Amino acid sequence: MAPIKQLIQFLFMEKKDIFYAVLFGFIAGIASVGLFAASGYLISKAALETPLYALIVLTSTVKLLGFIKAGAKYGERLVSHRATFTILSNLRVNFFEKLEPLVPQVFRKYRSGDILGRVVGDVESLQNFFLRVFYPPIVLVLVFISTIFFTSFYSFSVAMILLVGYFVTTFIIPLLFSIKQMKIKQQVRANRGELSTEVTEYMFGDKELKLFQQSEEKKQALLQHSDAYIQAQNRENMNKVFNQSVTGFITFVTSWFVLALGAYLVANGNLDGIFLAMLVMISLTVFEPMAPMGVFPIYYQESQSAVSRLNDVVEDTEIEIDEGNGKINTTGAPAIRVNNVSFNYFSEWRKTLSDITLKIDSGTKTAIVGASGSGKSTLLQLLIKLQFAEGGRITWNNQKYDEIAAEEIWEQSKVVLQENHFFYGTVQDNLLLANPQVTDKELNSALERVLLSDFALTDHVAERGENLSGGEKQRLAIARALLKQGDLWVLDEPTSSLDAKTEKMILDDIYQSATNDTLLLVSHRINGLEKMDQIIVMEHGRIIEQGSYDALMKQKGYLYEMKQLEQSLLI
Repeated sequence: MAPIKQLIQFLFMEKKDIFYAVLFGFIAGIASVGLFAASGYLISKAALETPLYALIVLTSTVKLLGFIKAGAKYGERLVSHRATFTILSNLRVNFFEKLEPLVPQVFRKYRSGDILGRVVGDVESLQNFFLRVFYPPIVLVLVFISTIFFTSFYSFSVAMILLVGYFVTTFIIPLLFSIKQMKIKQQVRANRGELSTEVTEYMFGDKELKLFQQSEEKKQALLQHSDAYIQAQNRENMNKVFNQSVTGFITFVTSWFVLALGAYLVANGNLDGIFLAMLVMISLTVFEPMAPMGVFPIYYQESQSAVSRLNDVVEDTEIEIDEGNGKINTTGAPAIRVNNVSFNYFSEWRKTLSDITLKIDSGTKTAIVGASGSGKSTLLQLLIKLQFAEGGRITWNNQKYDEIAAEEIWEQSKVVLQENHFFYGTVQDNLLLANPQVTDKELNSALERVLLSDFALTDHVAERGENLSGGEKQRLAIARALLKQGDLWVLDEPTSSLDAKTEKMILDDIYQSATNDTLLLVSHRINGLEKMDQIIVMEHGRIIEQGSYDALMKQKGYLYEMKQLEQSLLI
């Protein structure tokens, strides 16, 4: 669908306010023209020693038109801005609803700062579409046609001059300036996206920048992006102002032509002199609604580009969307099969996973080990539908993954990731994410099981858990998993920040809790994996060894070498 057509659909969700905005705008425009026309006529009439009662009528008419103009203008601003804010709200909600299913895949291609810039900047710029693109031309045409029709009764020649001025200020000048403005606007959008990205990087990487003493260099780079954005904005605004100045100049030139022609017609007896001031005042006023038309092509192109940039994200065919919407047909611990599965991140020159085939029986415990970057975490994300395989097949109790809704998988999964997010609030708030129905007693019990009994449910948790240590974050994440319902445990380096004693106690508790569940554990450590039913060894995105602990030790392959190295480091 064309971007502007898509935007117009959102506009007509508020068609009542659009109708009133056009109506009030037309009334305000006509009242303004009538006000100045009546004023010009009143000036001429007063000079001819007109009876007082006639002047009183004209004066009252001028005042009445002034009140009508002010009231209509207020009504136009009220309903047009109300419609604009509602439309922007609908756009944001619509964009978020389309964006939400793409997470986290969307971050494989777009940086968070870029998406933030589109959500804030591009959506915000669309407010100009209704206020400066959609309804002002409608109001302008209605007002101008009515004015030309009225003026032609007094002088057809004057009406033609106004018509020529209308075409010059409405079409020719905006077209000339819009060509330059489009180039400037492209640079503004590019600079805004770069600035948003740099600000996000600077904020998220603040600690690392300080520790490596690169904060000042990054700050200077950020200021350079800011200066480039400001300069581009200045060029854009200067072009707009110059456009409006030229338009204003042409309107005054048109009024001079009206005055000159009117004087000529009066001198030749083709126009009653009492109407000359009225026609001049009309020429000065009728172009007032044309001010927005000077920037019409600019805002039109800006709106079109903004919608296109938003659609680029949510309609990107390269970002895979899970089409599954079915229920899981079976209950209990799942048996998972992975057949010839491959996966690759955007712009990666190598495969993250290549031809992965493995069998995970119901109720078994499987460990996945290997060097950093071997694809262990990516494999887990495929199994819980946070990423989607490019090829191959995954099944849950012989039911195809692409037939199952991601929410169904998540409902059955108890997950602890390498990096776990904690929200600003309390310990209780963060634990209740797992199960809002649990009691305080169950929450405290979960904390005790992960050796966090010194934590109170009302204790404060800072944004992203900044006031928690690495080990406390991992244990709090495990506590959330313990509180959740489900028959599949997915643990990605859940105890990497814990000491050996604490790690053993917590893992023993997890193994006991998962006696009848299917458990997947990613680990760099070999110690303690004797309890696993099978061990998957990965390297460079491939499975190089697979089997029980004892069998792999007898092979004296990769796992055996890792075990020997681990033991030598502990001695």
